[in-house]
Amino acid sequence: MPPVTTTIILIAVALVAVGLYLSWTAGRLDRLHARIDAARAALDAQLLRRASVAQELATAGVLDPAASIVLYESAHAARSAEPEQREVAESELSQALRAVLAETDTVTAVRQAPGGTAAIGELTQAVRRVPMARRFHNDAVRAARAVREHRVVRWFRLAGHAPFPLAFEMDDEPPAALTAEGGASAL
Repeated sequence: MPPVTTTIILIAVALVAVGLYLSWTAGRLDRLHARIDAARAALDAQLLRRASVAQELATAGVLDPAASIVLYESAHAARSAEPEQREVAESELSQALRAVLAETDTVTAVRQAPGGTAAIGELTQAVRRVPMARRFHNDAVRAARAVREHRVVRWFRLAGHAPFPLAFEMDDEPPAALTAEGGASAL
């Protein structure tokens, strides 16, 4: 075989290898973006569930009127927040939950009301699932960012027109009365 033919074959093999690598990387990035979308949908569902349970608790008549108003307004704000204000509204709901359910006496009083045990159990599950869903979402965002920061991905624009993924940062610490002994007796 003449040396020119060998060179052409080597160049063709190299181009095919580079093309396969670029295709694999673009596919991986696409899968990561799909994972972010799925994780965001799960996070949104958990946040909506937490706000709904908080609103139900606020309107059940088992809390004092001031606590009911604070909890209801925070939950309503979290449910109706614009996307740009969602993190702040959800953080404020977390703070309202911690303020309203700060003491185990309040949780015990709610639990003793008709349907209170179920409400506290559902709220406990909701406040535990939000941090997990947020962690899954933020892990997916971190993985996609790591791939998108590679030079090859930027040079060949493998991300296409997909927006740069953003983490969801919020205060998701649950009320102390719902964790440890409070949450254990509710489940």
